[in-house]
Amino acid sequence: MAEYNLNIPIKKSDVEKLRVGDIIFVSGSVFTARDAAHKMMLEKDVSEIPFDPSSMGLYHCGPLMKKSNYDWEVVSAGPTTSDRMDLFEDSFIGKFGINLIIGKGSMGDRTKKALQKYICIYTLYTGGAGALAADKIQEVKGVYWLKELGMAEAVWVFKVKDFGPLVVAMDSHGKSIYDEVKNKIKRG
Repeated sequence: MAEYNLNIPIKKSDVEKLRVGDIIFVSGSVFTARDAAHKMMLEKDVSEIPFDPSSMGLYHCGPLMKKSNYDWEVVSAGPTTSDRMDLFEDSFIGKFGINLIIGKGSMGDRTKKALQKYICIYTLYTGGAGALAADKIQEVKGVYWLKELGMAEAVWVFKVKDFGPLVVAMDSHGKSIYDEVKNKIKRG
């Protein structure tokens, strides 16, 4: 296991060197997307998306935001359960060229296969640490579909600095931390 500080967008060669159990800290832009945002974005043509998902990390998060004057302030931005997005994730990765996903909990075989096919990683951020995550967000760069989806489901674009620690839970080589745990349990 190794530790890395990476800039988003992450180069494919860097994604390929990451392995399950590695720890990463990322700096750059991430966008949030939960169930409704995944569905909405998949229904749109790529040209209709008002930002470039391929140049950002995808964060499974429904942040708590506060408006102060004309700017948004992040109160809490912890991860949401990623398993809910598993239904969409393989198509989402393929359509938008995502190579970094940040979330919480496990994801399934469809996502694992897409991570291999498109050279992408799924990383875990500690649940319950929303205030800590908010401290790593330097700027709210934009919000999309707030009126249609509401605060938690809207797509927020954040500039982050040294966001993490993120644990590589599923890598681009078909390995999964969840499979490793299951195998250890079976062996007793």
